[in-house]
Amino acid sequence: MQAVPATVRITLSNVLFATDFSEVSKAALPFATQLAQRYGGKVFVAHVMPPYEPYLSVPLEPVPVDLDRFWQREQQSLTELAAASSFGDVPHEEILQRGDLWPTIADIIQRQKIDVVVAGTHGHRGLKKVVLGSSAEKIYRHAQCPVLTVGPEVAERCKEGWDLKQIVFATDFSETSLQALPYALSLAEENQATIVFLHVVSLVPVDQDKDSVKRNTREQLEKLMPAEPWCNPEFVVGFDFPAQGILRVARERNADLIVMGVKKPTGVAHTLHLPWSTAAEVVSSAPCPVLTVRG
Repeated sequence: MQAVPATVRITLSNVLFATDFSEVSKAALPFATQLAQRYGGKVFVAHVMPPYEPYLSVPLEPVPVDLDRFWQREQQSLTELAAASSFGDVPHEEILQRGDLWPTIADIIQRQKIDVVVAGTHGHRGLKKVVLGSSAEKIYRHAQCPVLTVGPEVAERCKEGWDLKQIVFATDFSETSLQALPYALSLAEENQATIVFLHVVSLVPVDQDKDSVKRNTREQLEKLMPAEPWCNPEFVVGFDFPAQGILRVARERNADLIVMGVKKPTGVAHTLHLPWSTAAEVVSSAPCPVLTVRG
C-alpha cells in the first residue's frame, strides 16, 4: 500500500452541472449550487445535443443556428431550467453544445477549468443498464476531475440543505481507491464531519480467523488517517459483497456523502456497462450523493 499524503485542502470552485433535462437530472442541480456556494465558485449549466446524423449518402452542411428548430428548442429548455432554479448569489453560465457526450463534456471541462462535475443518474441496473447504458457512468469513468453523482434515491435530500456531517470513504486499499482519499479528508476537515473509513471484505476462507482478518484490516484503515486529530474518524470493516456492504453502511450511518475511487476505462467499450460494477451499483442505489475520483 502506498504512503498516505498529509491532508491537502482541495477546491471545487468551477462546477459543471451536466443535464439532459430529465427530472433525475434536475434533482442534482441543488447539489451543484451548494458546492459552488461553499467554495465561492460558479456553476456551468451544460446540455449536450446529439451530433447531426445525415440521412443521405452525401452529408449536408450544418443548419445555421437561427434556422435550427431543434437547437432553438434545446436552448429554450436550458434557459428555462436556469431561470426556474435557485442559484442565490452563485454566478452561473449556460452552455449548449452539439456533439458526442464524452468528447464534448471533456472539451467543456478543459476550457472552463472545471474542478468537479455534477450529474444525475436514472439508476438503471442489470439488463436494463446494459441495454441503455449510463451517461453519468461514461462521465465519471473518463473525467480526470471528481464527479458527484446524484442517484434517484437522493432527490429529496437537498431541499432542507445538504450538510456534510457523515462522510463514508470506501476503499479496497488499491492505488485507484486512494486517489479519492485527499478529497474525503479535505471535505471532512472543512465541514468538521465524521469520516468513516470503510473496507468491505468480500470473501474470507473458512480456515481463516474472521476476527483476525477484521483486526488486521482495521489496522490498515487506521494508517490512512493523518496524525493530527482534526475530525472524528471511525474505522469500519464489513463482510459482504462490496457494493452491498458500502450501501448498508451508508444507510446505517445516514451518510451525507460517499467518496470512492473508480477505475479508468479499459478500452473495451462494453465493460463500462457491466451491471455488476461496484461503482455503478453504489451510484445507482446510494441514499446520498457519491463523489467518484478516477484512478
